[in-house]
Amino acid sequence: MRYLPHTEADRRAMLAAIGAGSVDALYQDVAGSARLPGLLDLPRHQPEMTVERELAALAARNRPAGSMAFFQGAGAYRHHVPASVDHLIQRGEFLTSYTPYQPEVAQGTLQALFEFQTQVALISAMDVANASMYDGATAAAEAVMMANRLTRRRKALVAGGLHPHYREVIETYGRWGGFTVQAGAPDPTGIEDLVAGIDRETSCVVVQNPSVFGHISDHTALAEAAHAAGALLIVVVTEIVSLGLLTPPGEMGADIFAAEGQSIGNALNFGGPYLGLFATRDKYVRQMPGRLAGETVDADGRRGWVLTLSTREQHIRREKATSNICTNSGLCALAFTIHLSLLGEAGFTHLASLNHARAVQLAEKLGAVKGVTVLNPAFFNEFTVRLPKPAGAVVDRLLERGVLAGVPAQRLWPDRPELADLLLVAATETNTEADLDLFAGALVEVL
Repeated sequence: MRYLPHTEADRRAMLAAIGAGSVDALYQDVAGSARLPGLLDLPRHQPEMTVERELAALAARNRPAGSMAFFQGAGAYRHHVPASVDHLIQRGEFLTSYTPYQPEVAQGTLQALFEFQTQVALISAMDVANASMYDGATAAAEAVMMANRLTRRRKALVAGGLHPHYREVIETYGRWGGFTVQAGAPDPTGIEDLVAGIDRETSCVVVQNPSVFGHISDHTALAEAAHAAGALLIVVVTEIVSLGLLTPPGEMGADIFAAEGQSIGNALNFGGPYLGLFATRDKYVRQMPGRLAGETVDADGRRGWVLTLSTREQHIRREKATSNICTNSGLCALAFTIHLSLLGEAGFTHLASLNHARAVQLAEKLGAVKGVTVLNPAFFNEFTVRLPKPAGAVVDRLLERGVLAGVPAQRLWPDRPELADLLLVAATETNTEADLDLFAGALVEVL
């Protein structure tokens, strides 16, 4: 049988064995405010075939990204993933493996993580990368906590161009981790002055490049200003394909690099699982969260791999651990490694060039529509347009015409009515000429 539910007699026997009076007693240490008073408002049990029908009907209400012209981004991007990536990661030795707790036994897993780290360090121009993290948002939060440890300060200066979901995760960590977040207002112009906000209490400055609005910036001067004040620079990247063309964070003077790796090897997947990338300078490696796979030789001189650094709480550090990350998104990291290996350096650069070229074409077509203004003087594959009508309503009407047009800025910042007419638009190598023409033509009709 696939499901073996416990009977009431089973439950009584187990509770008696551990000395608990009821199932509720097992949760007495959980605050009452965090517990539900009763059952969730969900249908009760049904026959398996009935459940399958209902779930299929719910799934049919979704609009898959590949079912129409797709221009949404804002931190999650549709790219072509070669079929060979999915084929390889579904091999049993990869699909069933997990974070190795006797790591040196799992030489294949460690080698894959070692190659992954090498790729991340190369594309970010950083010295050392870890063996992956949950996703981009939590990687950014871990970067702030690492900066706090290194500087012994407790205030993060967060740019208004950082994705608001990333900012919210950092603020959540700060609420319980005892540090403050000084966040700028959303910055559609791309001219935010962060240097003026740096003071002697600032542990780090967090910026996103390209920003959530698509602006590209050179953060070299910002890095120098942060270092002069004893702070660190954290550069966040949500569209990792951009590093095939743009100056990498390491060359701008970044101290910590945090990113979302979903664009390479991983589909949109309705929002997850995704893949956090993390890299830093050699001198900071002992405060880097997560794990580090290293290369060595065994007693017979044969090449092998080990966990060189693993200061997670499950291992030896307990409360002194650099993080409590309990997995390393291993399968997503493997997909990233395989896809990037298939591309190679030239292929990665070419893919980035295709993305930029498609976005330029789209910006030209949309910018030619009466009443539409492209706000970005420069961008990679995502930019912001100002519409003569509220963007949310326009997107809904474009959906009726077979176009998933983009992300209205106010959906990211619901409390910012001044952003109501802004639309974040992304184009990738998956968009065809026909997609671009359809978008521009449908926008003319809607406006």
